[in-house]
Amino acid sequence: MTRAQHKAWLKFAAVFVGAFGPVFFLGTMSATLEPARLSLDILSWPVDGATTYQSPDTRFLSALTGGFLFGWGVTIWCLARWAYDQAPEAVRRSVVTGLLAWFVLDSAGSVASGNPSNVVFNVIVLLVAVGPLWRPARD
Repeated sequence: MTRAQHKAWLKFAAVFVGAFGPVFFLGTMSATLEPARLSLDILSWPVDGATTYQSPDTRFLSALTGGFLFGWGVTIWCLARWAYDQAPEAVRRSVVTGLLAWFVLDSAGSVASGNPSNVVFNVIVLLVAVGPLWRPARD
């Protein structure tokens, strides 16, 4: 892939990662928590309705998660917009390393918390978010 294609993929990855933020932010309020509750129910497969999202602690953690995901998406976008042209390989490696770090810790935590099915979803998210960034761009 070319640098222009990598830069475009970084922006795609930014939107892909950041889009989860508002979903989990909505989980902070009773009237709008269903998308977040359903997402967590799907990620802790099988979908069985056991995830209720009624605990204030869960809603608070959803606020934190939403903020981090949205902020991470914005950061990737900013790297693509303002830093990529000056340091394409450093930006690519930084984003891929960040995604791998998320994958390892999130997957380990999913297994430790009794939700190993989330690792399958994490593999899909990792593959989609990293996409062609696995390899350096051609000049």
